[in-house]
Amino acid sequence: MACILIVVTNAGNVINGRETGVWLSEFAESYLTFVDAGHEVIIASPKGGEAPIDPKSKGEALLKKWEEAADVLKNTISLDNLDSEDFDGIFLAGGHGTMFDFPSSERLQYILTEMAEDNKVIGAVCHGSAGFTHFLLPDGTPFLEGKRLTTFTNKEEKEMDLDKDMPFLLESKVRELGATFVAAPIFTENVEMDGNFITGQNPQSTLRTAKMFLEKIEQ
Repeated sequence: MACILIVVTNAGNVINGRETGVWLSEFAESYLTFVDAGHEVIIASPKGGEAPIDPKSKGEALLKKWEEAADVLKNTISLDNLDSEDFDGIFLAGGHGTMFDFPSSERLQYILTEMAEDNKVIGAVCHGSAGFTHFLLPDGTPFLEGKRLTTFTNKEEKEMDLDKDMPFLLESKVRELGATFVAAPIFTENVEMDGNFITGQNPQSTLRTAKMFLEKIEQ
């Protein structure tokens, strides 16, 4: 049995006041994939406590379908209380809220650095990759430099009419950091693997991203 750390956002508002947070399916599908496979899963966030769910992702039917996962988000553990050595891998769940607190979380960057140094499995889906945008290796090189990955694309951001509300465009930022960015048509499944680094483009990619992450964990 492996121990997997899933990190979610605490941020509930975007610049113009529209509510955001965790995209429920991205968390629920990954969480349940790991739990159903028999692994221990710890849910954490930069501050701990409640991780707000993006209202656009949590219709009544979805909340009923993923009730177990939604309940877990009501009381997450602070990253400050966790050590990387206790985990076999880390998975960053998405939602627009991540754009506002993942990049500035020094503890998240520290845990990611230790995980990378130990060659542990690192994964993310959609906006979860915002957590990598300030992630520097000990020599100061961006972690993403030369990495093959995907994230929510600029086209998808514009399609949702949220491109002007973000502190930066995620696709543009990871390209600036030297990543090899791979995009599929908007809102279609796309997962990229580069060694122990697995990323998914959008909510449609969550299940496959989680399964590929799990395959690496279980090797």
